Amino acid sequence: MDPEVGVYKNPVKKESWKTVLTLAFQSLGVVYGDLSTSPLYVYKSTFADDIVHSATNEEIFGVLSFVFWTLTLIPLLKYVFIVLKADDNGEGGTFALYSKLCRHAKVSFLPNSQSADEELSNYKKDGVDLPGTSIGSRLKSTLEKHKVLQKVLLVLALIGTCMVIGDGVLTPAISVFSAVSGLELQMAKEHHKYVEVPVACIILVGLFSLQHYGTHRIGFMFAPIVILWLLCISAIGIYNILHWNPHVYKALSPYYMYLFLKKTQRGGWMSLGGVLLCITGSEAMFADLGHFSQLSIQIAFTCVVYPSLILAYMGQAAYLSRHHIHESDYRIGFYVSVPEKLRWPVLAIAILAAVVGSQAIITGTFSIIKQCSALSCFPRVKIVHTSSKMHGQIYIPEINWILMLLCLAVTIGFRDTNRLGNASGLAVIAVMLVTTCLMSLVIVLCWHQSIFLAIGFIFFFGTIEALYFTASLVKFLEGAWVPIALAFIFLIVMYVWHYGTLKKYEFDIQNKVSMNWLLSLGPSLGIVRVRGIGLIHTELVSGIPAIFSHFVTNLPAFHQVLVFLCIKSVPVPYVRPQERFLIGRIGPKKFRLYRCIVRYGYHDIHKDDQEFEKDLVCSIAEFIRSGRSEANGGIDHQENDNDKMTVFGTSSSNTEGIQMYENYDHPAEVAGSKELKEIQSPLGPRKRVRFVLPEKSPEMDVGVREELQDLMEARESGMAFILGHSYVRAKSGSSLIKKLVIDIGYDFLRRNCRGTTYAMSIPHASTLEVGMVCHV
Repeated sequence: MDPEVGVYKNPVKKESWKTVLTLAFQSLGVVYGDLSTSPLYVYKSTFADDIVHSATNEEIFGVLSFVFWTLTLIPLLKYVFIVLKADDNGEGGTFALYSKLCRHAKVSFLPNSQSADEELSNYKKDGVDLPGTSIGSRLKSTLEKHKVLQKVLLVLALIGTCMVIGDGVLTPAISVFSAVSGLELQMAKEHHKYVEVPVACIILVGLFSLQHYGTHRIGFMFAPIVILWLLCISAIGIYNILHWNPHVYKALSPYYMYLFLKKTQRGGWMSLGGVLLCITGSEAMFADLGHFSQLSIQIAFTCVVYPSLILAYMGQAAYLSRHHIHESDYRIGFYVSVPEKLRWPVLAIAILAAVVGSQAIITGTFSIIKQCSALSCFPRVKIVHTSSKMHGQIYIPEINWILMLLCLAVTIGFRDTNRLGNASGLAVIAVMLVTTCLMSLVIVLCWHQSIFLAIGFIFFFGTIEALYFTASLVKFLEGAWVPIALAFIFLIVMYVWHYGTLKKYEFDIQNKVSMNWLLSLGPSLGIVRVRGIGLIHTELVSGIPAIFSHFVTNLPAFHQVLVFLCIKSVPVPYVRPQERFLIGRIGPKKFRLYRCIVRYGYHDIHKDDQEFEKDLVCSIAEFIRSGRSEANGGIDHQENDNDKMTVFGTSSSNTEGIQMYENYDHPAEVAGSKELKEIQSPLGPRKRVRFVLPEKSPEMDVGVREELQDLMEARESGMAFILGHSYVRAKSGSSLIKKLVIDIGYDFLRRNCRGTTYAMSIPHASTLEVGMVCHV
């Protein structure tokens, strides 16, 4: 069975309440681990340097008011009730918003889109296009006309992505370090500093070392751990409220925010960088949407997470309102409000919850890098699917070890939750600002709502987030430089890769071979045709790639069946197996030349080589049997053959089409029904290949039968993959910056990233690389 088929049954649109509640329970462990552990460090970071806790309680009540309204406006109002509705066919995240915008406006830079892509089931658009006189239509045309605006939009999406990667470095560090900081209450001050950092580093090394096993092996424990942690902090919060200050609820009034800023002024504004940490992990509600559903995430947050966090923060504030004198700064942390008899159990639960929260952001980082790589915005990396049942659980070894080293570096370098909090806060709020900007465009271009609604959205939430962003940016020298530095490095890598890929594609388009040259070669293509199938990998969706002419002029033999294979990503999360292949013919039938475009979404799983080869051959066989190639007169003289291609599915999804069986000795083993018609290859006993036609298949003519037999003979002889190994260089006369980007940056990334053979799961024994120098 095709493992892809199950993917499309996962998006739940009309679930039963049992399914919704089950997903809500599971989401607690995957989505809310980071957000749930924020009480460990919010108050400690807020009262670090800029403000002090006085006997009047105006500071602590003001901070509680800020925390309450921040949690209410950003995670609850913005994400739960608005942003979650901007999903991309059930998927969320920064790149999902960008992908959605690319479908509604032509802002993608890689010119490999085809009209057939818009007919994909998942390529749906929201609503209907408004007339050209509307503001939304004018905005769309403005974006499509100005390349500068398209670059700004791309860079904006990349910045959000880079900040998510930075968050993947900082969140495990601050979560684990804050959880371990409970040891400071159990030992002397001069000792705990020598214990916390090694313990935190050991936990972090263990966390990253276990990533290759996949979260599905221990994932069933995640939700109970987070639920236990939420119950724990809720119960402690209720106890502190009732025991220390039952009137702390009055601090929820926004009036206390005014009093706080009036008294603390600049110091209070700078301390908002600590308050910001109460919403770390909110972006995960949108980023992990593809694994759950809108309703399940909304129920989990509004009914469990939100009230638990509010009770926890109120409980801490109630305790601190009755304890004004602290002999050291760490006495205002989370653990001081925990009853002394419960501190060790709470410490253990907190460490487990911190590990769960860190796991979620690490997995999210893997996912968003996979999206970027699929859309040509990140170098090719090794992607390991750790679960055959749970789609989306992946592991990227290179990124995992880079994250671990960076995470250990900031933990050892800072050794302080305050500076870690400054760094994490800036990364979190930057991602939220990017989401706000992209959402305002989605409201106009995708939802076709009023421009004033979009302006109101970006003004209301953008103002709040800009306030927190400036408060975090002020702490640049106290740790906030870290996410900026990380984002800058990753942004350079991603933009250089995207720029080099775009220039390489433009070179291929400009240097593709004309159809007249191909036709002049004749049926033999001017050389000896040997047995087998030759797959010529190309990035082009139309035309003959220059690598073909380069190969033909240097090697006097070629395969009896040639397939120009293009594997491309389309701006949708998934492409259904029934719509995977686009098949067309190049030249007359006797040439035996075909074009195959294989379409993947940015969340699709690429099959292994054997399954892929079988699906490819079956789709070509079905194309031959269907006779649709005859509609074009047998010859395609045009350079652009997009409109002459036919959609075919994988062999497992197209059960009514031709099925291919290999290495069977007896006809009875091929199929149970004797009525099925078989086409057998006349060759001797090597690897046997058979095409089994559907029962009611019409009688085929001699030409079609001969073409199918040629395809079977070629399949029995084996497949060879011809890949272009391009050395990309800046052409003479280019600027110094372009030479640095292409000759040094892009060349370094191409030499050190995964090759095309790995990305396509091609066996090395069947691979032939053709070197070319491309001057771009």
